[in-house]
Amino acid sequence: MSKLLKKPLKLALVQLATGADKSVNLSHARSKVLEATSNGANIVVLPECFNSPYGTSFFPKYAETLLPSPPTESQSPTFHALSALAKETKAYIVGGSIPEYWSETKKHYNTSLTFGPDGKLLATHRKVHLFDIDIPGKIRFKESEVLSPGNRVTIVDLPEYGKIAIAICYDIRFPELATIAARKGCFLLLYPGAFNLTTGALHWALQGRARAMDNQVYVGLCSPARDMEAEYHAWGHSMVVDPNAQVLAATDENEGIVYADLDADKIEEARKGIPLYTQRRFDVYPDISQGDVRYEE
Repeated sequence: MSKLLKKPLKLALVQLATGADKSVNLSHARSKVLEATSNGANIVVLPECFNSPYGTSFFPKYAETLLPSPPTESQSPTFHALSALAKETKAYIVGGSIPEYWSETKKHYNTSLTFGPDGKLLATHRKVHLFDIDIPGKIRFKESEVLSPGNRVTIVDLPEYGKIAIAICYDIRFPELATIAARKGCFLLLYPGAFNLTTGALHWALQGRARAMDNQVYVGLCSPARDMEAEYHAWGHSMVVDPNAQVLAATDENEGIVYADLDADKIEEARKGIPLYTQRRFDVYPDISQGDVRYEE
């Protein structure tokens, strides 16, 4: 069996502090990506809604037009900023997520853009599962009041490293996406996400470790930094989890960068020791990765 991760790499998760000024957010994200790549990062991940405040009231105001692609600079300054940054740093950049507006559907989406070292767009993931929760006395949030969902599993092939999967925040609660991606050969599952103080304390680390444990792959969770003066209070605690579900690196709620060296042998070692991949009983239950899976919008 060939290695899922072809050679070692350094992953960086940027737990970014964001505010109300998009241009300031983009400039600040740039400085942090430059810091990460100067420290040897090959893949840099930004958090969910890294160019804007997070909240249903903000999505329409900050939304950018991404289609038809490529958009003009006035339609999507974030697209062009990320593209130029990836080319400048010669790194892969997973642009967390940004609010998107598509005139064809007249709908808004929560959308992640991934760029290659040549500055070209490699993948677009629209958040598939919208964050609609109501925990009495704790938090009520309904993304569906403004946003529409995406309709695909997003797998990205990085030629020199292997395949990764991109999903956003609430998507992590649905293990099907992770299972499909892992069965299709991904070595890393990335989740830019803004859990809050209620759900973060309950499930943030648990979800990251569970997806790694279930699938014996690396998992990265990238949160915005916490701002208690903002309308929405992000949990923070960005982390990288290894294929044995151990936390390789993590931070607190403040702004910072989480680095982790991903070992090309670690996945195979985990799967050899606990051989789930040869023990599954598809004569008893179905292999969902072989079902009717959508990879295109």
